[in-house]
Amino acid sequence: MAPPKSPQNPREQAEEQGDEKRKASEAEKEKEKEKEAKEAAEKSRLFRVRRTVLEMLLDRGYDVNKKDIDITKEQFLTSYGDTVSAIRDSLFLSYLKSPPKKEEDKSPGKKEETKSVQIYVFFLNEAKPGAKTIRGYVDKMKADNVSNAILVVQQALSPFARTEVQNNSPKYNIEVFQESELLVNIKNHALMPKHELLTPKEKADLLERYTVKETQLPRIQITDPMARYYGMKRGQVVKITRKSETAGEYITYRYVV
Repeated sequence: MAPPKSPQNPREQAEEQGDEKRKASEAEKEKEKEKEAKEAAEKSRLFRVRRTVLEMLLDRGYDVNKKDIDITKEQFLTSYGDTVSAIRDSLFLSYLKSPPKKEEDKSPGKKEETKSVQIYVFFLNEAKPGAKTIRGYVDKMKADNVSNAILVVQQALSPFARTEVQNNSPKYNIEVFQESELLVNIKNHALMPKHELLTPKEKADLLERYTVKETQLPRIQITDPMARYYGMKRGQVVKITRKSETAGEYITYRYVV
């Protein structure tokens, strides 16, 4: 049988209690540091995501001011909030795309597009948005007479939310990107060839020049990362220019399916 412990004197008890308090305080400070580090990382993440979205819209032909893209991180936080939740709540983008010039879009049987096209970009604060949340964004689009939107989500949509997006297509064209897909601009990768969407007239001229049908062209899937980046639609044709050691440039055309 172990001998009983001798009782501590008041001084030893005070020292032991002081040690426990210091350890608890240090643990609390460590947790606070981890929380601050995580918050700072999320702010940087949203700053990068926003920049990529703006670059993507600019490449699609929307009237994005270059100054909006080039703001500093400090300006970003001043504009959108000092917490991750506040930033996601206040992050909302709306841009217009001017209609194409008349001479660029004269393919037979196609009506000229004379109105500007507007797009909304929603940054979802909910980690797992449901169908009700999607309906809320669609209602805003209906009220504002806007047919195009991009949802920037933290993770993949639930099956119910995806179904809600699909049910509103094609009247409401809603694209979905995860934040992780927008941390870097894939168009700027050194190995990524140049992609250029042809206008309807350019497409018609191409098919006439080579006496081929559009379905005879090589294909690119609508789910291809670059097809998604440019918001390509089925039936469009994209010109792809690759660098070639022998020819300087190698051009191919692909039909979006």
